[in-house]
Amino acid sequence: MKKTEAVVIGFGKGGKTLAGALAAAGKKVVMVERSDKMYGGTCINVACLPTKSLVHSAMLSAAMGGSFEEKARRYQMAIEQKNRMTQMLRGKNYHKLADHPNITVLTGEGSFLDAHHVAVALQDGGKEELEADQIFINTGARPFVPPIPGLKESRYVYLSETMLDLERLPERLIIIGGGYIGMEFASMYANFGSQVTVVQDGAAFLPREDEEVAAAVLESLEKRGIQVLRRVQVESVTDGDGHAEVSLSTSDGERTLSAEAVLVATGRRPNVAGLHLEAAGVELTERGAVKTDEHLRTTAPNIWAMGDVAGGLQFTYISLDDYRIVKSQLLGDGSRTTANRGAVPYSVFLDPPFSRVGLSEKEARAQGYAVKIAKLPVAAIPKAQVLQKPVGLLKAVIDADTNRILGAHLFCEESYEVINILKLAMDAGLPYTVLRDNIYTHPTMSEALNDLFNAIQE
Repeated sequence: MKKTEAVVIGFGKGGKTLAGALAAAGKKVVMVERSDKMYGGTCINVACLPTKSLVHSAMLSAAMGGSFEEKARRYQMAIEQKNRMTQMLRGKNYHKLADHPNITVLTGEGSFLDAHHVAVALQDGGKEELEADQIFINTGARPFVPPIPGLKESRYVYLSETMLDLERLPERLIIIGGGYIGMEFASMYANFGSQVTVVQDGAAFLPREDEEVAAAVLESLEKRGIQVLRRVQVESVTDGDGHAEVSLSTSDGERTLSAEAVLVATGRRPNVAGLHLEAAGVELTERGAVKTDEHLRTTAPNIWAMGDVAGGLQFTYISLDDYRIVKSQLLGDGSRTTANRGAVPYSVFLDPPFSRVGLSEKEARAQGYAVKIAKLPVAAIPKAQVLQKPVGLLKAVIDADTNRILGAHLFCEESYEVINILKLAMDAGLPYTVLRDNIYTHPTMSEALNDLFNAIQE
């Protein structure tokens, strides 16, 4: 049995950053990662960075046009470029930890024996047992696959992770699920040249978002040829010759769609399978996440959970902030918590991208705020005209009593950058007038904040 001071299970953003910080503080750390294809975590291997690499390549390809075969060749080149980038980042992340004298990296599946002991079934067939004072769970989330007949058996069905390795551009793509991941893939593959159909069971498109902005997003997608079918149930999937047949139940009756690829994008669940958390006294929430307090401590006092497995917002930067919260307890003054991290922005990398922070108008009114609304069509922004992307809508929600910004929705080019300005202003408690009267460089998308907050509807 190997004794160490800390064990981190999962090479995600929070875990790997914490491992480095603990090692730098002189502690002996063991990092346990299930697969040698996942060094560095979900983000760099099968999520954020590879998808954004493909999103960028898809937009370049769309601008070039050409026949489907020309687009297919560019798509294959984009996959190869993505693979080179991912391999490089994976290696850098591995060596950043493995080369540190205080860190040991074990490749294998970890599971709890009790609150202080972890068994590791090594990838090479061996076994290792670890004893540690402190243990950190950072195992992320996994795709949820609904129990649809034929779905798991089909040769043409992919998850968001396996879709990234598809080397042949599908002429037709069906996406099951109209959430953020599904819509991002829909936009990306439409730019590459696929005919994309999205099917969702709900009636509302992007139901968590402001209705006006969601309508603008849907209109933009449909103008680009992406078909979004709502109030649809997927009954079964069967394989044909070179394609899948997807049987649907709609309000108008039965319908069958064919496609060379089917993407399942029906959400992700905390990845706790095989951890044997019950042996350590670690409890789960009703939704299957590891139960934690505001300091991310689990029901076992020497065990913490970070990132997607802890059931919070599934973003890499939340996992990073979880690291800050845990580090604050172990190496700092303990002041950081999940309750004081402020407004959390997010972006969906459509074309153009959609970004949001804070409350929608509906949510703000439901919470009893008297609100003022600011709206600006993207066509009125000079930089959007320069970029030849005059599509979208900006909308902000303001507390009428304090003039503080309660939320913002940006459906426009470069929204993923501008949203961070709004997050900073909200966390600082600044009135909207500060952004309205600020001096911005020109031409930029951020200068649209001048006009947006000058368009207050009292």
